[in-house]
Amino acid sequence: MAITLKPLRDQIIVVTGATSGNGLAIVEEAVRRGAAVVATARNEAALQALRDRLSADGGRIAICVADVSDMAAVERVAAVAIEAFGGFDSWVNNAGTGTYGTLEQVPVADHRRVFDVNYFGVLHGSLVAARHLRARGGAIINVGSILSDRAIVEQGPYCATKHAVQALTDTLWMELEQEGANISVTLIKPGAIDTPFPEHARNFMDQPPRLPPPLYAPSVVADAVLFACGTPRRTLYAGGGGLLSSLLSRAAPRLSDKIMELVGTVAQQKPEDPGDPARRDNLYEPRVDALRGSQDVHARKSSTVLQAQKLHPAILVLGVVGAGIAVALSRPKDTSR
Repeated sequence: MAITLKPLRDQIIVVTGATSGNGLAIVEEAVRRGAAVVATARNEAALQALRDRLSADGGRIAICVADVSDMAAVERVAAVAIEAFGGFDSWVNNAGTGTYGTLEQVPVADHRRVFDVNYFGVLHGSLVAARHLRARGGAIINVGSILSDRAIVEQGPYCATKHAVQALTDTLWMELEQEGANISVTLIKPGAIDTPFPEHARNFMDQPPRLPPPLYAPSVVADAVLFACGTPRRTLYAGGGGLLSSLLSRAAPRLSDKIMELVGTVAQQKPEDPGDPARRDNLYEPRVDALRGSQDVHARKSSTVLQAQKLHPAILVLGVVGAGIAVALSRPKDTSR
């Protein structure tokens, strides 16, 4: 059955993690394009400021303070959407958190907290959204990461959650398709995005963290998410740098491991630019939120790879196959047999 979705301007969209980074970009752009938004996050002051700012310009926005690791809180978000707008058409699971440090350095309790937010938060949102959307159709968009394809040193718990989110999204896709539900399920895989994530993450390294280049602006992720709200897609990569990393990992996993072991830690440290201390460590409590990171970095404002995928999903498949063939042909032949 072909899935049909409403035009974006006619939609009500729920966005988790709405006061910072990608979530904030999604909310602002959705409202700019005419959609109504239910914004949710832990930071009540930031939510209220966001509502006041956007509604002053005529935007339709409702807010709900919630920690997505709490199922009851996520159900309350849906109730707010029903009360404010009569329901919702798209649900964006975007909230996320992380740590920097080795698996041994990060306490087990912090591992669990990252899973509570990044995996169980997505599970909670997906279950609540599917229950509501079965009756009216719509879209569930999960913001994953390129790190579901390629683990990186110093971010083990985060990578593990993003692998889990990919499996969850795949399972949700199959189950809803099996029952014939008019619900699109999309996994967005951003590369490195210039958000406050390095400052918000709990850091166990001996240097301030950063995101490895190339970086993209949060508007790139917003573009991918809002496209998925109106157009069924299984997967969308946001940023060509992340896709290249994924392709290398698939085609030459051991080479990818060695590169990561050699430069992975250094590429994620910025000792000369620690960022805003007021944003540091939001693992358990919200900190100062913002659209972009405060570190001095260059971020690309568009992604050619994303625009190509929006034209047709087969373009991505052809790119993956082509890259795999190229790598295979470049390998020296085994003459030992």
